[in-house]
Amino acid sequence: MNKKIVVPIGIVIIIIIVGVIVIYNQEFKNNEKIELGKFDTGNSEINEKLEQIVNSTNSTNFKPAPRTWQTSGPFQIDRTEYLLGEKVFLRMGGLDTNEKGQIAFIKQSNETHYKVYQTIPFDGSKKTEFNYYTDVKLSKVLGLCSIEDILGEWTVVFRGTDYQNLKFKVINQFIPGDENQFNAVC
Repeated sequence: MNKKIVVPIGIVIIIIIVGVIVIYNQEFKNNEKIELGKFDTGNSEINEKLEQIVNSTNSTNFKPAPRTWQTSGPFQIDRTEYLLGEKVFLRMGGLDTNEKGQIAFIKQSNETHYKVYQTIPFDGSKKTEFNYYTDVKLSKVLGLCSIEDILGEWTVVFRGTDYQNLKFKVINQFIPGDENQFNAVC
């Protein structure tokens, strides 16, 4: 090849490479996370609140239990036990287009009666998969007045299908910081 062509092409390639590196470094610096407590907002009240948040976050060593998926047909929940305040993760995938019904979260209240806590409709002709989070909490309307009404075994029923029910327990432990949301409501 001719030196008159090779040298300018080499210079252009070097300029492009240097430009990409400079742009990448600039974006990386702009996207760096700001650590809480490591900067000054200029407002002492905000700085104090940020410090409280950082300290409370660092003081709890809470780590959620590993997921142990339970499956019934196309439905899954992520655990067999939940702490008070922990969300139940429901996953549905691979529902047939002709399947339609309701997912019901049910708590047995005595030997013969159950309380339906929540129902979630599903229709395979509209959606064959979705994810849903719910949390079990006190409800005056449902008669779940105190922690004792929430603790224990729960059942997830798939109405309109032949899929087996799934069961989980709510145990008498709180997610750190959620204790106050479980004061009696009735």
